Amino acid sequence: MAADPETSLTSSTISRYGRGAILFHWAMFVLVVVVGILGLLHDSWPKQTQKFWINIHALLGLLLWFVLMARFWWRRRHAPPPLPANTGTLSRRLSVPVHFALYALMFVIPVIGIITFVYHGRVFDFGLFQIDFGIKSNRAIFHPTEDLHGYLAYALFGLAGLHALAALWHQFILRDGLLARMWTKGRQTA
Repeated sequence: MAADPETSLTSSTISRYGRGAILFHWAMFVLVVVVGILGLLHDSWPKQTQKFWINIHALLGLLLWFVLMARFWWRRRHAPPPLPANTGTLSRRLSVPVHFALYALMFVIPVIGIITFVYHGRVFDFGLFQIDFGIKSNRAIFHPTEDLHGYLAYALFGLAGLHALAALWHQFILRDGLLARMWTKGRQTA
């Protein structure tokens, strides 16, 4: 079914993000999904492999944090494209606070995760080397930070889910070209 030309934008009228911003966005999406799944499976792992998987979860969480820092650096040097003129008032008002909340959660959750990891008495195992902070397990610290880490992760999943639903709403209901801004030209759908 063809879209009404009055309500659909062509690829030439969409101001897109650059390749770097697109790469950062989708890399972070994949990392949040993988780290989130590993975190949700935390209690399901057999005891003999649990230490290994918790370490993988922690290392990928650190990678997510470093990718976020790189994305902040990238963003300071590359302004985002302007929103399409037909973007509604609600979308314009919610865009900045929702993205700020997503970034804030992706910044804070790994930091709290590191505190939890270290005060569990764990060692970061990077394969070729290890980082041992020499801190003994301290339940008074790791227990509340572990809970907070989990609750904030659920908040991130919820907010990211709403973000994805909003993008799909723009793509398939409003057909305003907003989602196409985060696709490369060859990957756009209408």
